[in-house]
Amino acid sequence: MGLIVEIRSRARHVVGPILGICAVAYFAYHAVQGDRGLLAWIALKQRVATAQADLDQIAAQRKILEHRVSLLYPENLDPDLLDERARLMLNYGHATDIVIFPKSTKAPAQDPAKGASRPHP
Repeated sequence: MGLIVEIRSRARHVVGPILGICAVAYFAYHAVQGDRGLLAWIALKQRVATAQADLDQIAAQRKILEHRVSLLYPENLDPDLLDERARLMLNYGHATDIVIFPKSTKAPAQDPAKGASRPHP
């Protein structure tokens, strides 16, 4: 009976610090690993940096396009850009223009008189 009383009296002095250590460990774990913890903050910071880089790239493209559009305004019309757009839209070209056609990706079919041709997939 004396052993049980001794264990209970010592357990009263140990239970409080053990619960405190468990509480600190719980909050420390969630401060690092939780949804709003340190690792989540670092990942969010990386996503923000990536989004900022994308925003900068898109803003630069937009600025270029806005400049090209501003050259088509009646107040400051650029004849070269107007000529380029008109020829593109109307499918016209000058007599001195050189037109380069891209190579076809298909292999030319062989003449049956020269030999057997293979079917193309």
